[in-house]
Amino acid sequence: MDILRIAAFSDGCTGGNPAGVVIGETLLDAADMQRVAAEVGFSETAFAAPEGDRWRVRYFSPESEVPFCGHATIALGAALVRQFGDGVYALALNQADITVEGFRDGASFAAALQSPPTRSRAAPAELVAEALTLFGYRPDDLDPAIAPALIHGGADHLVLALKSRAALAAMAYDLKQGQALMRREGLVTILLAHAETPRRFHTRNPFASGGVYEDPATGAATAAFAGYLRDIGWPHGGAIDIVQGEDMGMRSRLHADIPPAPGSSIRVSGTARMMEEG
Repeated sequence: MDILRIAAFSDGCTGGNPAGVVIGETLLDAADMQRVAAEVGFSETAFAAPEGDRWRVRYFSPESEVPFCGHATIALGAALVRQFGDGVYALALNQADITVEGFRDGASFAAALQSPPTRSRAAPAELVAEALTLFGYRPDDLDPAIAPALIHGGADHLVLALKSRAALAAMAYDLKQGQALMRREGLVTILLAHAETPRRFHTRNPFASGGVYEDPATGAATAAFAGYLRDIGWPHGGAIDIVQGEDMGMRSRLHADIPPAPGSSIRVSGTARMMEEG
């Protein structure tokens, strides 16, 4: 079995979020996919196999299956381009049908996913208070222009927007406590965000639900966040750029195009760099 290791949403030849990619004639059974993902050790590994005119895809973290993973989808797009050439590939996930488009430019790869539909709703006050306590934040650390919310773009997240970049940089929490909260609430990640400008954000993504302290690039949360900004009438001008991972030494860059139709798919794009095969 060939396992590709690809860093998605890279910043040139550095950074990005490493993902495992396994492309086979058929999918392994769930127990074997979970075992492989744990052995690879990245926040997610994508498994893909042909199914008619599309690819059946499942995503596993080291500890659990997740319904959708943006950076692993970008990595999968790069892997499909590497093996089959530039194009748009239809993907069948557990709960949605999406596409990933990829192309090769010399030695580098770029890909863009179309997320599942997005939705959002206000976060319960009790959940917000518990999350603030988890990270050691106070209510006045929050940006009043972007209220805490439960957001979805293929997976569920809680978003907390912070007024200062310093508060974002200071993020710290107990992994076990974070894991208990996220699993109880059905959250894949908690997205912490700071608006540098209306179109440029800095984010961090604790992924304790999957046994990972922090993700350096999170396409699913970016899609959900972009959809939420649309829902609240944020002046995004049709697109946002996100810088993630810089506080953990893995600077990553994500771009999201935001069409006007409420709830519609978000296009999340970035570059990818090959790491190694195993």
